[in-house]
Amino acid sequence: MASVGGQEASSSTSQRGAYHVFLSFSGEDIRKTFLDHLYTALVGADFHTFRDNDELDRAGNIKAGLEKAIQQSRSSIVVFSENYASSKWCLDELVMIVERHRRTSEFVLLPVFYHVEPSHVRNQTGSLAAAFAGHEEWFPKERIRGWREALKEVADLAGMNIKNQADGHEAKFIQEIVKEIEKTVILPVLDLPSNLVGMDSRVKDIDSWLQNGSSDGEIMVLYGMGGIGKTTIARYVFNLHHSRFESSSFLASIRETFEKSDGPINLQRQLLADISKRKKTEISSVDDGINKIKHVMSHKKVLLVFDDIDQKKQLDAILGMKDWLYPHSKIIITTRNVRLLMAHASKLKIHNVDGLNYDDSHKLFGRYAFRQDPPSERLVQLSEKVVHQCEGLPLALKVLGSSLCGRGIIEWQSLLAKLQAIPDNKILRKLKISYDSLDDDHDRNLFLDVACFFVGEDKDYMVTILDECEVHTIIGVQNLMDRCLLRVDKDNKVVMHQMLRDMGREIVRQESPKDPGNRSRLWHHKESFSVLKDNSGTENIEGLALDMCTLKTVFCDNSARPGRFGFFSWPVMNSANNSDEMDLKADAFSRMCRLRLLHINYVHLTGGFKGFPKNIKWLRWHGCPLESIPSDFPLQSLVAIDMSYSKLGPGWCGTKVVGEAYGLLSIFYPGSQVPAWFTTRVKGASLSFTVPSSLRTSIGGFSICLVCFVYSNMMDRDEFYAILSNETKDLKLIYGPSCVGCPKANEDMSWVSYWMLKNDKLEAGDELTIFLLSTEAVEVREIGFHLMDLDVGEEADIVEVNQPARPSDGQSGSTRLFGYGTINDTV
Repeated sequence: MASVGGQEASSSTSQRGAYHVFLSFSGEDIRKTFLDHLYTALVGADFHTFRDNDELDRAGNIKAGLEKAIQQSRSSIVVFSENYASSKWCLDELVMIVERHRRTSEFVLLPVFYHVEPSHVRNQTGSLAAAFAGHEEWFPKERIRGWREALKEVADLAGMNIKNQADGHEAKFIQEIVKEIEKTVILPVLDLPSNLVGMDSRVKDIDSWLQNGSSDGEIMVLYGMGGIGKTTIARYVFNLHHSRFESSSFLASIRETFEKSDGPINLQRQLLADISKRKKTEISSVDDGINKIKHVMSHKKVLLVFDDIDQKKQLDAILGMKDWLYPHSKIIITTRNVRLLMAHASKLKIHNVDGLNYDDSHKLFGRYAFRQDPPSERLVQLSEKVVHQCEGLPLALKVLGSSLCGRGIIEWQSLLAKLQAIPDNKILRKLKISYDSLDDDHDRNLFLDVACFFVGEDKDYMVTILDECEVHTIIGVQNLMDRCLLRVDKDNKVVMHQMLRDMGREIVRQESPKDPGNRSRLWHHKESFSVLKDNSGTENIEGLALDMCTLKTVFCDNSARPGRFGFFSWPVMNSANNSDEMDLKADAFSRMCRLRLLHINYVHLTGGFKGFPKNIKWLRWHGCPLESIPSDFPLQSLVAIDMSYSKLGPGWCGTKVVGEAYGLLSIFYPGSQVPAWFTTRVKGASLSFTVPSSLRTSIGGFSICLVCFVYSNMMDRDEFYAILSNETKDLKLIYGPSCVGCPKANEDMSWVSYWMLKNDKLEAGDELTIFLLSTEAVEVREIGFHLMDLDVGEEADIVEVNQPARPSDGQSGSTRLFGYGTINDTV
């Protein structure tokens, strides 16, 4: 039976009438029989149904009461029987029903012909003719005309006739009427926010899936970060489509319920009660519940929603139902934990719930922040900042919009400033559920590291650094992605929603709200500067970021042009000046013995570095004012260093550092010449020499530079290898550096490495050969060598240099030696 009200299902959920169905009838002949059975069936199907003998206050104005009830109803069933037209009350009531139907397309009007022909109602013939003959003697022609027009209009609608349906069986006919109302009047069985925005586009794919013609039972999973709208979407589509199914159930907050001792059985009881449509269901055990649910589900087309699952055993239990599903049944699951789905992806329809687009975000925020009042131009400008910060997260847009509603501009500015430092607690609690659900402290610490320092960085770069910090980064990143706490974009950059980032930083702030020096991570530049200026840092600090440009609003040279090499851009010298008041002492770091991650951009440190933390893995010092690295600066633990926009010599302005054994420092940068400070430079890919006897002690280290031409885009590893052969000691050191990032083809590249040696591996008089092996993608054109006598702090000149032919194993130009990432000893 077609819908008779022209109602769109998607709009019906917003209708909030007092009654679902208004019953219009007349005659004692049906009041206690057919009508009473119909009323009972409607109520049993959870329709709030109006009938005059139950609902009207007989002491009041009956007409006004009827009119109000009609206006508050979503639909009306008009039961035409032989005596319907004999009542002036029914005819007046019918006129009011027709007027509401004319005004509101969402109002459903269903005529039911109970042993009366539609043509008799349309033309007022048969039993209706006699009734009208009596009315015309007593009532004005205008009123009579209104009754006749209403009867004709309703009779022309598609209705239900007991003579043509259900073989005349009243019980079956009543059930068909109820089903028709279920099709056309969508019951909002679940509460939804009144200010929904953008739902049509967000549920389009889910809507199509729920209506597809697949004969198999199917399962769809909605996943996404907390507050993104998974539950709201699930509730919306449940309200929209539950009437298409014989039974339905929405099990909310499974994660919380499941944790209680009787949680699983209570969930089974609710599910069984919903799909069997019995208010009381007894379940003695989980196994008993499974058997009873299986029995009901295998005989009914059902729609089930399991909201917020987060454990494998919960998913396994739901997947176990798939074999029981009656044809065309559907199950919807919501979760934050994508990892649960990996082993079952082939059995599931997986749907990623994204945030709102920019326009819908503005609309949703405005509905909560401004209500019906048009905002001033200044408030519109401020709202742009809020919407940008929320990044399409509905939870944040609603909470912040409500917080700002009715406030003046000064209050807006103050609250927004506060939110920059301290996220809203309502948002924080919701988002923190995912953080708290992480399996261990390794994953939690990784999340905090990312939130404070690594958003926007290359994922592989981050992994390289944090692996050296004894963080299990690769599996940790996957665990965070599984919980929708971060993602990696198409450019391999680490991306985290701004609200999640703020939540992570707030967790760190709560470690010591009043004393930043006692926190594990400092990312707020003002607090970092204060801690360093006051020398109040403690051993708790593991990471610190300070950008003096932010504090001083220093204009950074626009002539800097980022390149595409390594992890960072190629530096251009910056002219930022540091005043004496902004200078910091290097020994302000002396108590930070656990410091791993350090960003000090455009910072001027005074004094020696003897007490500087020895375990720093990542140093980013943009705009470093030093012209050379001090000899007492601790380089031995560094994994990555970025000295862009600095005054250091060109060999130190590169971007990539990989070091492990022997404290090896390795830097890549665009360049076509060996730097002038290298005391020895030769063309080609090898050199040999004797360590001068003039050196008074053993050698502490040396630097190697090679200049090469890149013919094609570099791979991540194994492009070339540096080999140091000490013929005197029969020792070989092999190092295969990694270069993450792809320079363009046909470009020059320079590689500078600093090797700190141990255990007297290099001494005066030793015969050395250094050569480079490379693939066809790289041509080594020049090599440089610089020897350091660390005990006397002076440079050592090479007095005897030979340039032998390049060693070959018969595969010249394509030889690959293994030993990637470390120096290997070969004796």
